[in-house]
Amino acid sequence: MYQKNSQSWMKHGDFILLDILCLNLAFAAACVTRNGWVWPYHDRNYLNLALVLTILDLVAAIIGQTMKNVLGRGLYQEFSRTVKHVLMVELLSVFYLFLIKETTMYSRVILISFAVDYIVLSYLVRLWWKARLAKRPVKARKALYIVSTKRRVEDVIQRYRTDRMAKYKITGLCLLDEDRTGEDIGGIPITASKDTVLNVLCREWVDEVVLSIPRDEEYPSGWFDELVDSLIEMGIVVHIELEQSNKLGWKMQVVEKLAERQVLTVGMSMATPTQICLKRMMDIAGGLVGCGLTLILTVILGPMIYLKSPGPIFFSQTRVGKNGKPFKMYKFRSMYLDAEERKKELMAQNRISDGLMFKLDFDPRIIGCEQRPDGTIKKGIGNYIRDWSLDEFPQFLNCLKGDLSLVGTRPPTMDEWEKYELHHRGRLAIKPGITGMWQVSGRSSITDFEQVVELDKQYIQNWSIGLDIKILLKTVKAVLGKEGSM
Repeated sequence: MYQKNSQSWMKHGDFILLDILCLNLAFAAACVTRNGWVWPYHDRNYLNLALVLTILDLVAAIIGQTMKNVLGRGLYQEFSRTVKHVLMVELLSVFYLFLIKETTMYSRVILISFAVDYIVLSYLVRLWWKARLAKRPVKARKALYIVSTKRRVEDVIQRYRTDRMAKYKITGLCLLDEDRTGEDIGGIPITASKDTVLNVLCREWVDEVVLSIPRDEEYPSGWFDELVDSLIEMGIVVHIELEQSNKLGWKMQVVEKLAERQVLTVGMSMATPTQICLKRMMDIAGGLVGCGLTLILTVILGPMIYLKSPGPIFFSQTRVGKNGKPFKMYKFRSMYLDAEERKKELMAQNRISDGLMFKLDFDPRIIGCEQRPDGTIKKGIGNYIRDWSLDEFPQFLNCLKGDLSLVGTRPPTMDEWEKYELHHRGRLAIKPGITGMWQVSGRSSITDFEQVVELDKQYIQNWSIGLDIKILLKTVKAVLGKEGSM
């Protein structure tokens, strides 16, 4: 899922915090100017107004998008945006005072002096902070793959390496006009050619791909559109330099400036910064509650697990996350210590024949699970942990860390990931989740992985905060109804 307006207020929390500090300093200075050297908030009314102004500052930043592209603005643009931001706060504060019918209780001198001080202070602090950030090393956030030609690839590399706003880590290159796989350019490996690029990207951690191809390059008819369609199907966000694009027919698209070039960005799904922020806030809130419950469950389940199978209480496993990024996922251990080794012996009994997921009717790897002579299954502590989804609770720590979301798609294991075809990769276009569409859609009866993929893509393409809440409510119902582990 691609986040539109990437240089938004949400990614510049440091500027927001500094702006709030400037606001309060300006308000305190205005109070001192009007009332003399006394504690600025000695009057309760002015203390309340300071709190309201702080809230209005956040509202102005969100609604007015006044922090959008803050790192890319020049001196005049920054001053213009600062004035716009301060005037929005001032007007909102006047409207607030009008609504509560207490405009006569506050000094006009303070309100006017505050606005002037706020403009000057905020403008200078923003310039100072941008100057400091310019001296810091860039910390990469996204894995970027470049598809270009030998005559322009070095220019593309240089632009994205120096783009401090995007903060990309270039993980690989594909040259369309020459097969130099195994070599490198500027320390960046060439991992694919024109004929192998899709298969390579299906197996690598790649968040976004840049297509930078000269206009005069000639390729088979329809090749370019097929390439983009395949990348979108894999769930990879694609940036196309506009000189290459002769067709604007993709559904999810936005024109933006990236590394000093106008690009057409296309993807499987797109979300606004506000939507992404709300989803992350839900994840943090749910993660905190879940970690508290995990602590309680550790006290209860820990001794029970250890008595039946001495060893670690928790189990960690490498899973594949958003866009192929591996991470360690945590669980309460519900299986014996040799479960991974025994999995190979049990593959023939897998209910999902293609091996892209692993399901058994009777799993002897589960702690305490036994098959009686008459064929019936005796459940053990491991089964109950899984039936009630208790093994999933440590994943709330992954949720806090940002590896997982509360709602998403199931993260595959490394061996499952190695078997993915191009269209399977699309289910990892978003951050994986503790629960998701597949889990609440009768997962025990779904043994066709293609159906799982369809449900996951349906979730990604129709995603909304409301859909997440609906899935969470269904998950709680499923757990309480003992429908199986999430």
